[in-house]
Amino acid sequence: MSHRPRSGLAAVSAALLAMSRHLEVRDVLKTIVASARELLDAQYAALGVPDDHGGFAQFVVDGVSDAQWKAIGPLPRQHGILAAMLHEARPERLADVRKDPRFEGWPSAHPEMSDFLGLPIKDGEDVLGALFLANKRCPKPEGSCGFTEEDEELLAILAQHAAIALTNARLYERSRELTIAEERSRLAHELHDAVSQKLFSLRLTAQAAAALVDRDPARAKGELHQVAALAAEAADELRAAVVELRPAALDEDGLIATLRTQIQVLDRAHSAHVSFDATGLRALPAAQEEAVLRVAQEALHNALRHSGADHVHVSVERRGHGAVLRVTDDGTGFDPTAVRRAGRHLGLVSMRDRAGGAGGTLTVGSAPGKGTTIEMEVPGG
Repeated sequence: MSHRPRSGLAAVSAALLAMSRHLEVRDVLKTIVASARELLDAQYAALGVPDDHGGFAQFVVDGVSDAQWKAIGPLPRQHGILAAMLHEARPERLADVRKDPRFEGWPSAHPEMSDFLGLPIKDGEDVLGALFLANKRCPKPEGSCGFTEEDEELLAILAQHAAIALTNARLYERSRELTIAEERSRLAHELHDAVSQKLFSLRLTAQAAAALVDRDPARAKGELHQVAALAAEAADELRAAVVELRPAALDEDGLIATLRTQIQVLDRAHSAHVSFDATGLRALPAAQEEAVLRVAQEALHNALRHSGADHVHVSVERRGHGAVLRVTDDGTGFDPTAVRRAGRHLGLVSMRDRAGGAGGTLTVGSAPGKGTTIEMEVPGG
């Protein structure tokens, strides 16, 4: 690499620094792809992170417009050259990818690609993804590849650092999830202790008032005043806990941005594909927004942990002055009546309580083998 100009070395340094700046997995993937395309002067670049079902959990492209990407259609499967990079974990440098015997074609809207350079992103023996470039912007003699051996070496360096950045980002997200879980557990314990003590005092004081009401009405009246005071303190404790439990992101970013971020994390963390869309929604009162968020979280938890779904879709749309949340999965489904009879319905009760507390309604549609749809409607301000 001694003959590479200083500007090239500066570009490598800039690319590595850019990757190390990001903590979110999606941002890291985008930075890797954009850096690789710019560094090697290619028309197209992409990075696929495989799932465990023959597809890709994530697939990030650079050089393709949003309209083109939408027209291309579903994410590719692990086949052809991509499969070779993932399963054989070796670089591929080709003069014309279309003439390779492993090439299996692409959708009609897919851009035409010829010369190709790709290699796996590895953490030890584990393949984290496949990074590839196409259409080197340079003169290419007939039948030769525009990407050189030096390009391959440079991309390998980038891939090594990409593996570190990607692993760090995943660890960061996992650490953040654990921190949130620990904080929720701590608050739950504090809430349980504080409110339990108040309720215990309430019970004793009410019993004392009941015992005194006939023989000493004045004292009974005093005890009832104490009941009222203890009830007010318990209500204050609960309100304080609710404020502390309310996600900071909900106050800072609003309902839609908070939901979108959480669903992106769940999509990365689970084998099921989790998607989200929002239509025409305006800001709701705080109580309604929190209820929608909590019901969405509970419904997602149920779908991802218990339904065996391959796809879970969350949508929020405007209805009048309020909103409708819908969480749909293609999992095993269940008989809601049988679940209620068996007593395994705490999640559904919790969601209905939250919907009712926000002045809304909750409906559950499910049947064995037919998936599940949770729909919640809340009024606006």
